[in-house]
Amino acid sequence: MSIEITQYRNAKALDLEATKFDVEINHPEYGWIPYTLDPSDTDMTIDNAVLLNLIGSDYEAATQTEIDDRQAKLVRFQRDGLLETTVDPIVSNPLRWADLTTEQQNAWSQYRTDLLNITDQEGFPHNVTWPTEPE
Repeated sequence: MSIEITQYRNAKALDLEATKFDVEINHPEYGWIPYTLDPSDTDMTIDNAVLLNLIGSDYEAATQTEIDDRQAKLVRFQRDGLLETTVDPIVSNPLRWADLTTEQQNAWSQYRTDLLNITDQEGFPHNVTWPTEPE
């Protein structure tokens, strides 16, 4: 079932190609709500092609700085998630840490350091090489 959107406002491109947008839509049930239009979204509750045609050229273009900042936040969020869910439960738990061999402790310490240093990589934020999680 597709919901027909006939009104939008405050369209802001999220990429230089102007294919992804943050926009407010007038939803028939909920009124004005924020919506991210992404062509790779497979949920067709709202037909993004129709909305994209409705927006046309009536949007605020994204700057390279905005795109870089958004991507940097995304990478940091992903990195922080790995630290919180994968690394911290091992590194900050004395019992689990004590059960590891010296080699395993060194591998986990290096992995944590590599994650923290992702923002120092030359290609950051658009070309990041993620470290491999120790076994």
